[in-house]
Amino acid sequence: MDTTPPVAGAPASGANVPEFSVSEISGAIRRTLEGAFGRVRVRGEITECKRYPSGHIYLSLKDESAKLESVVWKSAVPRLSVQPENGVEVIATGKLTTYADRSKYQLVIDRLEYAGEGALLARIEKLRVRLAAEGLFEAGRKRVLPGLPRVVGVVTSEAGAVIQDIRTTIARRFPRRILLWPVPVQGQGAAERIAAAIEGFGRLPHDGPIPRPDVLIVARGGGSLEDLMAFNEEIVVRAAASCPIPLISAVGHETDTTLIDFAADRRAPTPTAAAEMAVPARADLLAALDQTGARLRGAAMRQRRAAETTLLRLERRLPDIPARVLEYRRRLDEAGESLPDALRAFVRLKRDALAPLAVPHPRESIAARRHAVALLDGRRVAAFARCVQRLRGARALHAFSAAPVLALLRERRAMLAGASRQLEALSYNAVLARGFALVRDAEGEPLTRAAAVAPGARLSIGFADGQVVATAEGEAPRRAKAKKGTEQGTLL
Repeated sequence: MDTTPPVAGAPASGANVPEFSVSEISGAIRRTLEGAFGRVRVRGEITECKRYPSGHIYLSLKDESAKLESVVWKSAVPRLSVQPENGVEVIATGKLTTYADRSKYQLVIDRLEYAGEGALLARIEKLRVRLAAEGLFEAGRKRVLPGLPRVVGVVTSEAGAVIQDIRTTIARRFPRRILLWPVPVQGQGAAERIAAAIEGFGRLPHDGPIPRPDVLIVARGGGSLEDLMAFNEEIVVRAAASCPIPLISAVGHETDTTLIDFAADRRAPTPTAAAEMAVPARADLLAALDQTGARLRGAAMRQRRAAETTLLRLERRLPDIPARVLEYRRRLDEAGESLPDALRAFVRLKRDALAPLAVPHPRESIAARRHAVALLDGRRVAAFARCVQRLRGARALHAFSAAPVLALLRERRAMLAGASRQLEALSYNAVLARGFALVRDAEGEPLTRAAAVAPGARLSIGFADGQVVATAEGEAPRRAKAKKGTEQGTLL
């Protein structure tokens, strides 16, 4: 029995082999395929994924034994919750249709989702390993949260309960200013909006009209793995790792882990815990201040008591100053009373030391000197008498001995006269007598050149009959060249 449905355009006659045109058979196949399947969900691994400049995405879904060509039209791309990537196992929802130009059938996809948590976890783990190899999760990159921030920045949805929990917790612990950057926390485009919010907070200037937060909280409530996928995207993780503001990640519940937790400076199990990490409790600070003040007071008291004990010990070791003064005064009085006796004893001691020495009396020394002088005077008188006798005897021999003496005197007189004439010839006084003068400076040094005389210098000019004091005026005249045959030689 033939169960083939009637095809539109088949001939009404009862011929066994109907005749179709190419367009008719292609349209019939298309209508049959779309009518038989309608909307379908197909599970497979994405391969041959290409995004064209037109905005359409062409890909294929494959399993162990077959491959299905698929397309995502440009109008459906913004509505996708999962961006197609090669190697990702997904569940694609759409309708089957044919492509008549190439006699192919394809799946027109309008929705994509990951094929179970296993595929999602494998994709997340693969991204985590790659980002960890780049050093984005290293402990050395983590920064310390500020002790008391002035402004707290929050990146989360403005409609959820997360922002209310954060506001309530901060107001209860220590009221601080909160800046909210509202973003979608799931769905298409959520990852890009979250990354843009983190980067936007980081670009705020310190002194701008909008204050820059001192700490940043990225938060979201609990949900399934698919709901939290926006915080596992690479763009969000990189934005958190490069954020210049200390960042706290509070995504999901305590058991939920996303990749932003590894890149953040601190991870909080819940948004409320993130708010508790961001600001301290006022009561705890006051209690800590009271405890620190008590410890400081105790330490100061102990230090003062230790100083008092040290001073008491030093005081016991110090001498009694008034008693010492009285003792020294008594010793001084005793020394003053015994001073005359000590001087007399000292004189006696020195006298006893000089007694053994044979020191003659001054009168005896004077008498001895007078006796010696008298002897010398007697010897002088005797010597004078002998000289007189010798002179008397020499007069008798004068006639014989006077001639050589006179000759020697004449010779010496002639030598003296020659030396006198030579000295007179060499003396500059004769030159002065001929009209020349001797010029000296203030120190009496002779001046032989006019260039050595400075204007205003004191001069002493010596003539044959005396000296004259003068003062030099004007510049020293330059020495004129002597004419040939009139140059005067040096006198001395």
